[in-house]
Order: sequence, then C-alpha cells, then structure tokens
Amino acid sequence: MNSIEFGSTFWISMVGLIIGFLGVVIKFCLKSKCKTCSLCFGLIKIERDIDSEIKEELMELDHNINPF
Repeated sequence: MNSIEFGSTFWISMVGLIIGFLGVVIKFCLKSKCKTCSLCFGLIKIERDIDSEIKEELMELDHNINPF
C-alpha cells in the first residue's frame, strides 16, 4: 500500500468519525436546557424556549402520555 494514497478504509473511517461527531453535537444541542447555546465560537447559536417545553411536558403528564 502506498502511503500517499488514501484507500476506502480511510474514507469510511473519516465519514464515520464526522457523522459521529455531528451526532454528538446535535445531541448536546437538543439536551441543553440553556437559554442560549453557542458552539464553534458563535458559528452555531441555539436559543431554547424552556417555558414551552415545560408546559408541553406537564400537559403530556396530565393526559397520561409517556414522553419517553
């Protein structure tokens, strides 16, 4: 194997790492209960409306709907 070439194993590994990293970032953003979430020095900014989420969860519990 030539050390200059990148084979299919390399690209499959790189794609897997990138998708895994993006999945962790998205999971962090969705689980974050902060009012404002900023990633990558302001490249990605997420502002969550926590009050609406709490009201939705309370309504689900009142109507015996399992939120999980």
